[in-house]
Amino acid sequence: MRIKVDRDLCTGCEACVDSCPYDAIEIKDEKAFINEYCQLCRNCLSVCPEGAIKEVETEEDRTEGMDLSQFRGVWVMAEQRDGKVVDVSLELLGAGRRLADERGSELTAVLFGASEDEAAKLIHWGADRVLHAQSPVFDTFNDDPYVELLSRLITQYKPEIVLTGATAIGRSFFPRVAARLRTGLTADCTSLEIDKETGHLLQIRPAFGGNIMATILCPKHRPQMATVRPRVMKKGEYNESRKGEIIKLDVEGLSSRTKVLQSIKEESETKVNLQEADVIVAGGRGLGKAEGFKMLEELASLLDGAVGASRAAVDEGWISYSHQVGQTGKTVCPKIYIACGISGAVQHLVGMQSSDIIIAINKNPDAPIFNVANYGIVGDVYEVVPELIKKIKEVKGSCQ
Repeated sequence: MRIKVDRDLCTGCEACVDSCPYDAIEIKDEKAFINEYCQLCRNCLSVCPEGAIKEVETEEDRTEGMDLSQFRGVWVMAEQRDGKVVDVSLELLGAGRRLADERGSELTAVLFGASEDEAAKLIHWGADRVLHAQSPVFDTFNDDPYVELLSRLITQYKPEIVLTGATAIGRSFFPRVAARLRTGLTADCTSLEIDKETGHLLQIRPAFGGNIMATILCPKHRPQMATVRPRVMKKGEYNESRKGEIIKLDVEGLSSRTKVLQSIKEESETKVNLQEADVIVAGGRGLGKAEGFKMLEELASLLDGAVGASRAAVDEGWISYSHQVGQTGKTVCPKIYIACGISGAVQHLVGMQSSDIIIAINKNPDAPIFNVANYGIVGDVYEVVPELIKKIKEVKGSCQ
C-alpha cells in the first residue's frame, strides 16, 4: 500500500503537512507531495478537507500473496553441539507440540548432524517425525550447508511454522533462510500463541528496550519463522515409549564456500553455564565494586550455583559479559535467582523473571526488583550476604 495525493482535488491548504509526524508531506507547485519518508501512519487521510489524500493498492500488493492453504505443520530446528541436542531444542519441542495440537497438525524436528540415538530422543520429547541429515559437513557448524538444506526442505514440505533457538547458531543462519524464502522472521521471542480466529502465529517479544511486549504476525507469507530465547519455554514431557518416524535425508550436493578449521571454546564458557544452573546469584551496580563478586562467588559455590550480573555491572568492568543476564545477555530460568544490589530495570527483568523463586536484596525499599521478587530483603548486600554465607556454612557443617 502507499499514500497518494489526487492533484486535481488538492488545494494546497497544508493541513496535511502539520499532521505528518515524519515530515513526509511537503508542498510542491502549490500541491501536497508525499516524499520517501512516508511510514504509512495514515494520519493524513482524515485531515484533508477535500479528500485528496488516499491509500491505494500497489501492483506489489496485488501479486505478493501466496496460497497459505498449501502450508501445514510445525517444525522445530533442533540444534546440536558436539553431537548432542541442546536444551533449547527440547524446550521448543514442548512449545511446538502445543502449537501443533492447536493447529491439528504434525510436529516435525529437523536435525543436522548427531547420531540416530539423538534423533530418536527428539521423538521421545514430543516430535511426530524427525528429518535427520548425517554428514561430515555438519560435524562443525557452518552457515552455508545449514541454509541450503533447510531452505530446500521447507520448499519441498511446506511447513506452516518453523522455529529455532535464539542462540549464536540460530541467529546466524535462520535470517538467511527467511531471506531466501522471502518470508518474515521474528527474533528473540519469549512467547508463542495461535490466533483463534485467523490461525496466524502470534510471535511475542520485548520491544522498545523491553518496555513493552510486541505481538508480531506474518499474515501473508509462509512459513512463519521465529527464533526463541533459551529458557523461556518449559520442556514437554519425555516419553520413552513414544513412537515416531525418522526420515534419512539425502545430503548429496551440499557444499560450503568456507571450511571450519578449528573450534576453540573460551575459558569462560566452560566455567559459566547460566542457562543450565538451578541457582544463580547475580550482582548489579549496587555492589559498588568488582570485589563484591568474590562474595557472590562464595555464596553461589555453597549453593552449587552460578554467578550472574546485570548489564550495569558488566559495563563497569567488574565481571565478564558471559555472566550477563537480561535482554542483551542471557535469558535464565533457575529454581532460585538471588538478585544482590540489582535495582530491577525492565531490560534485566526480561532475562530472569521466569525464575521459580526470586530473592531480592537491595537497600532501596522502592527498587522495582521487589515488584517481581517472591522474597525481599531491604538491607546492605555487604551485611546481608555475609550473614547468608555464615548461616549456610553452619547448616552444612551440622549436616556433615
